[in-house]
Amino acid sequence: MTDIKPRHRHRSRKLVLQGLYQWQISGNDIKDIEEHLLIENQDKKFDREFVSQFLSGIPKSLTQTDELFTQYLDRSINEITPIELAVLRMGVYELKHRLDVPYKVVLNEAVELCKVFGATEGHKYINSILDKVANDIRQAEKT
Repeated sequence: MTDIKPRHRHRSRKLVLQGLYQWQISGNDIKDIEEHLLIENQDKKFDREFVSQFLSGIPKSLTQTDELFTQYLDRSINEITPIELAVLRMGVYELKHRLDVPYKVVLNEAVELCKVFGATEGHKYINSILDKVANDIRQAEKT
């Protein structure tokens, strides 16, 4: 794996969020969405491998990913806004599949994405859910 700068990884997460949001709303093929995002952003620096891993991995493991956080929701998954749902899926997937990224970074990035793109207080809700999932998945790292 190459040495990726934090700002490039942050941009990668924004692209993943954009792609997941489009996929959730449109139902279009995730590969087509990914291809469009990569072409549209070809002149920018970001971690293409990271984007591809998430945009292919999250839809493939959707049931397992959702099961890791739905137990902590105080409402139906259908009542979560599409942005917040995409951020939850990204955060849970990253906690589970990217052990090279510290859980605090995962939570911080999710909160920042929600502050920019989500509902006014949505970042607090997302943080609390992801923190509980991190307790399950990354318990050794948190102690």
